[in-house]
Amino acid sequence: MPGVPVVSAFEVLTMGRVGVDLYPLQAGVRLEDVQTFAKYLGGSATNVAVAAARYQRRTAVITRTGDDPFGRFVHTALRAYGIDDRYVTSVPALPTPVTFCEIFPPDDFPLYFYRWPKAPDLEIHSDELDLDAIRAAGVFWVTGTGLCDEPSRTATLDALAARAGREITVLDLDYRAQFWASREQARQWMQQALPYVSVAVGNLDECDTAVGEREPLAAAQALHEFGVGLAIVKQGPKGVLAHDLPARGGLGGSSPRASATAVEVPPLPVTVLNGLGAGDAFGGALCHGLLAGWDIERVMRFANAAGAIVAARLACSDAMPTAAEVTELLDSGPREGIHA
Repeated sequence: MPGVPVVSAFEVLTMGRVGVDLYPLQAGVRLEDVQTFAKYLGGSATNVAVAAARYQRRTAVITRTGDDPFGRFVHTALRAYGIDDRYVTSVPALPTPVTFCEIFPPDDFPLYFYRWPKAPDLEIHSDELDLDAIRAAGVFWVTGTGLCDEPSRTATLDALAARAGREITVLDLDYRAQFWASREQARQWMQQALPYVSVAVGNLDECDTAVGEREPLAAAQALHEFGVGLAIVKQGPKGVLAHDLPARGGLGGSSPRASATAVEVPPLPVTVLNGLGAGDAFGGALCHGLLAGWDIERVMRFANAAGAIVAARLACSDAMPTAAEVTELLDSGPREGIHA
């Protein structure tokens, strides 16, 4: 990784999970009875990079795979999506992770992670990081999962420290209980990372893990107390709350404001097929909107619509929409936001 020249700054640089998703082609069927599967690129940080690339953003991902056929598939898929794979290296002793899911619409999608004996993406080392590229990126995106084990934990914190609070630095809280010894352990390390980021994104359970609050506004306020400027709380059927605090480096406008901006955007009605990729679609759209300098309500509506599109599709990475698709859905759906 060091010594590779940066031709131009990446607009979106993500760091974290990668793998191969094997999703059943039969909905409503238990995994033991599924007959056929489809193979897709997967992993939260990687899917966010794919989603951002759909909007023609210059994108790269920092992660690691096994030195195996699935690892080669990861490189092939990344290049096909237009993502720079220079920071994707292999760990010969570990297999590329595989993830299975079950599909029971509209709201039951069990995930089965095969990341043993250890996932290669948790073997990212600090001395392998291109800190110049991290500092120069328009958006630097890390996930809570990257904090669950060493050496990835230290590498993630070192990358954030090198970034030194530059806008736009995002922590996707991304809490997966099976990756941690306890919720308290996850909270400890997420709270180590929060002071380095300008944006935090999570659902109610993830906010509870990070700051001990499940009520949306209280969770946003608690995130602000750690220095986060823009707190985004996903509320499931109630939509998403974005709370932008200019005094803490908020991102919602071009001029300083004395008070916070809170926007609550309702979900768009879609027929859900597989909700697993919706959050990553939201993330890529969030990166795009923030880079474009849109106001917070427009960013939230765009990101919400991107997530809705993917929830109505089977895959995660392959399902990521284009800007034209998101705009088309927005033009046909409700546009109101609730301001506080």
